Amino acid sequence: MTIAITGATGALGQLALAAVKARAPQADVVALVRDPAKITGTSARAFDYTKPETLAPALKGIDTLVLISSNDFNDRAGQHRAVIDAAKAAGVTHLIYTSILKGDASPMVLAADHIATEAAIKAAGIPATILRNGWYTENYTGSLKASVEHGALIGASGEGRIASAARADYADAIAITALDSTHAGKTYELAGDIPHTMAEFAAEVSKQTGKTIPFNTLPKDTYAGILQSFGLPEAFANILADSDDTASRGSLLDESHTLSKLIGRPTTPIATTIKAAL
Repeated sequence: MTIAITGATGALGQLALAAVKARAPQADVVALVRDPAKITGTSARAFDYTKPETLAPALKGIDTLVLISSNDFNDRAGQHRAVIDAAKAAGVTHLIYTSILKGDASPMVLAADHIATEAAIKAAGIPATILRNGWYTENYTGSLKASVEHGALIGASGEGRIASAARADYADAIAITALDSTHAGKTYELAGDIPHTMAEFAAEVSKQTGKTIPFNTLPKDTYAGILQSFGLPEAFANILADSDDTASRGSLLDESHTLSKLIGRPTTPIATTIKAAL
């Protein structure tokens, strides 16, 4: 069985590639990336979501394809459809897609591309595993240095409880489902074991830094404006603010513990990811 992973130089892709190798050192794994020269120690093929005509040839001989969602918001659903069409043409027998928590029940603007992709996968008829990923704790720790320097975390999630998990936890889920085709046909809602509010997250940051770092919740539009002032494009800032706002009403909460059951261990506590970031 040959497994291919898209976006293998990205944050999640790198971890997924490593997780597959750790669990099955002899596995035949292919990294699908825009620039194969950036990959060492693993077979790599050129793969660009925006060049549909090149995709099917790159998938020749691939049995299981891990489609990690694109981080390019310019027709992301269209890019995904091109990959799905290529997978079908190439004879891929198991497709794994990293979707969003709650899928078509998610109120997030961000969910639209994922909903469209799930529908395209279903229409293609390729046996698939849908991994509906919750938030990565690294979504918050990525800007932690600046937050500590400015003495506060900001957002629009209010008292919403967020079941975040480390990227490595989600990468393990990719590896497990990629190495076992019996997961085909299943959809998993994946999230961290211990939900937290952002005030609780800030309290943990305060504990580890020895500084008082509060969480200041803001109206969605105000938060979006601040993100734009940091240099984020308006559309992306609005998406992030919308995601935070919907989190205040439970869009990022899941207490099924499906992720920890799937990977066979507890998910990574936020304290561990915060410590690593600091």
